[in-house]
Amino acid sequence: MGDWYYNISTGEVNESMPRGFDRMGPYPTEDAARHALDLAKQRNEAADRYDEE
Repeated sequence: MGDWYYNISTGEVNESMPRGFDRMGPYPTEDAARHALDLAKQRNEAADRYDEE
């Protein structure tokens, strides 16, 4: 079991770290990496709500 990464440029999920800076991760599972953009959106929305308070 390795770490999983989401490649922003290609939309691919890799178990090995892709080269370059177009990646998000590491994530503990392939499924978590596939939902990287959803997770980032949720975190950004939570941070925005926190900043508004």
